[in-house]
Amino acid sequence: MKKVILFIGAVLMATSISAQKPKKNAKVSFEVDGICGMCKKRIEKAALNTKGVKFASWDLKTHELSLIIDERKTSLKTIHESVAAVGHSTKEVTCSIESYNNLDPCCKYNDEDVIKDHQ
Repeated sequence: MKKVILFIGAVLMATSISAQKPKKNAKVSFEVDGICGMCKKRIEKAALNTKGVKFASWDLKTHELSLIIDERKTSLKTIHESVAAVGHSTKEVTCSIESYNNLDPCCKYNDEDVIKDHQ
């Protein structure tokens, strides 16, 4: 009986270890604050300039950044930080005031007047 339990435990451990293996072409997405086409270009460029990001597309309506990444070379946290560094906050990382202030005036997604102008 002990051997059976040990065998089952070993199989479960091996399965859980293989399930955690980083993927070469993982599809991930998360929300990024932005408001216009200039934001789209900036967000996608920041993501694509992150090592391990193979594809990036930000949707203006949903604010969803869709990515294909190599999890062996990057992490979601690194990508969140790259996007925040160019002035666009995510739910994980808030951009600095300095990087937000460096945005073009039409890209100030927290400004109510700018939001009204883009509707």
